[in-house]
Amino acid sequence: MITKDLLRVSRRGGYRPQFVAGDPDARRLAARVFGVYQGHAGERRADLDEALSALEREADDYKLVRGLAALLDRAAEFETHAPLPPRRARRVAFEAAELVGVAGDDDRTAALDRAADRLGVAPDEIEASLYADRDANQVLAAFDPRWDPDDLLVQYDLSLAQTALFDATEVRVRSTDPKALVSAAKRLGLLYEIRIREDNGPTDREVVITGPDALFRRTRRYGTAFARLLRTVAATASDWELEADIDDRGREYLLELDAGDVSVPGVEPLAEPAFDSGVEADFAARFRALDLDWDLTREPEPLRVGTSVMIPDFAFEYRHADFRVFFEVMGFWTPEYVEKKLVQLADVEDVELVVAVDESLGVGEEIAARDHRVVTYSGTVRVKDVVDVLREYEADLAGEVTADLPAELVPDGDVVAVEDVAAERAVPVDALGDVAFPEHRRLGGTLVRPAVLDRVGDEIEAGISLAEAEAALEDAGLTDASAALSALGYRVEWEGLGGGTVREKEGDAE
Repeated sequence: MITKDLLRVSRRGGYRPQFVAGDPDARRLAARVFGVYQGHAGERRADLDEALSALEREADDYKLVRGLAALLDRAAEFETHAPLPPRRARRVAFEAAELVGVAGDDDRTAALDRAADRLGVAPDEIEASLYADRDANQVLAAFDPRWDPDDLLVQYDLSLAQTALFDATEVRVRSTDPKALVSAAKRLGLLYEIRIREDNGPTDREVVITGPDALFRRTRRYGTAFARLLRTVAATASDWELEADIDDRGREYLLELDAGDVSVPGVEPLAEPAFDSGVEADFAARFRALDLDWDLTREPEPLRVGTSVMIPDFAFEYRHADFRVFFEVMGFWTPEYVEKKLVQLADVEDVELVVAVDESLGVGEEIAARDHRVVTYSGTVRVKDVVDVLREYEADLAGEVTADLPAELVPDGDVVAVEDVAAERAVPVDALGDVAFPEHRRLGGTLVRPAVLDRVGDEIEAGISLAEAEAALEDAGLTDASAALSALGYRVEWEGLGGGTVREKEGDAE
């Protein structure tokens, strides 16, 4: 982005940034600006600025020179070069000046001599250090631009369009990647809705991003967010169209852009946060840590809502059936936006939708009346509340999931994890609770043939250490030592921190 005072737009028949990519004259000018920076390596900023000012006077448009220089200046490193730390030199020189009482050049020289004596340096070192840290006196130490002149013009056009969006009140975008666009809008804190349009374009979905005038007042934060949104659109979509309503000092203009106007030069896009809010990130982390029978997907495919669409925050995919539950988090929004969301939720049909509602909104009952499941929260979404709802869905699906499950199962292996049997049958582990395993005995989470249990039982006797018993059990493939020892009629007697000893359970001794 560049500052608004460098914005170059035409207001004839609309609001059109004056793009320069592909213009031979602009390319030559960009090369000259490059040359000014390269030629002033090791020189003061004041000298660099003077050379740029001279170039401005020669050019047809000084704003273009300043805009290109503003972008290149970010690749320039300026350092303070001085014999002494400037602050220290100024402090000692000013103290000396007070003692001398400077009224003319001779007095100034006397003050510098006194300061030099105090610091043990030559007077000219004091002179060279006094104001070396001022911007004008800093030295161009390095210049390492990430663009060549052609890429600089591409970046300039992008920055120009971004700056033009600073005064947008509403932005409408149609993109071949609407999902990335919506993700960016949410991350940037912009309010949006998705409408369906039937006319020709990159897609029939138009993302409408509401500007700050619909909320409270225009702020630089919103202008910057619109600008960053444009970069995401240009970087992620192969084809896109954008319209924006621009409030230019009280007069409204229409800005129209497409993929042919703006692109992103060959650099990686700026990294952006993975989640739209801390509430969502916190919920996702805690939910996934539970390792339930539900896979969590962020921002699934859009849902058709009348003449528009909505993209829920999450979807829960049940691993054992073709069943999906959508999940929307309603945080602190303005009353107007809450009303829009309520209308959307009322029109969502034929899907299972759970809505987490911030208690401060006070709309939980209204959402529940629209036949959606509601969980309320304050600060963070309680995972348990959501899991309880999912458990209810699991109960409803139990008959479908276990419909083809036989009453008896005979796994091939001598020792088999119950979890593996459930995965093979594509059912949750709990669904095997009523299934009989006639050739195996169930020890905790493991199925074991009695012959294996008998063999390992021959290697274990009362009085051996728990470590020895565990080694014998592991050799047989039994990892749940507690359950296996109990099945063999043993218990563990603990002896402080010294380890455990295998003992016969009471009532089992001969």
